[in-house]
Amino acid sequence: MPLHEAQSLSQVQQNIMFTMGQLNRQWRRVVDRRLRPLGLTEATWLPLLHLERATGPMRQKDLAASLGLDSSSVVRLLDGLEEGGLIARAGHVDRRAKTIDITPKGQETLRHVKELLTLDRLKLFSGVSPAQLTAAFEVMQSIGAQLQSLELVEGSQP
Repeated sequence: MPLHEAQSLSQVQQNIMFTMGQLNRQWRRVVDRRLRPLGLTEATWLPLLHLERATGPMRQKDLAASLGLDSSSVVRLLDGLEEGGLIARAGHVDRRAKTIDITPKGQETLRHVKELLTLDRLKLFSGVSPAQLTAAFEVMQSIGAQLQSLELVEGSQP
């Protein structure tokens, strides 16, 4: 029996949202376990990934928004990354307005992270067809766009 016949659409939607959250937490645990021996944490590699995906140097406030963090949390985070030689700040006297670039050491760290996680990701998606992956990605993109709209509406309300 198809899923939609056994459950209401609302229940299926709730199950999808619950499952996405659960999978996100499980993946983060796998990643943390894999990277812990290298002294890396999500707070180390995730900002590097966001910086790499940006089209150019990012400002701190843009990185904070991308990570879903407040600017004050990002200042401390970036201080640690800069001390570790993984990023470089340039530009402005106000640290919040400076642009952030990944250093060669940061790029190498991120490359190593990606290498370590490739095998886990390949195992994770084994048995899933390219068509299924494409469909799942399209659904997640659609949900993400709707979430962005909700955030914009909520952000404009007092």
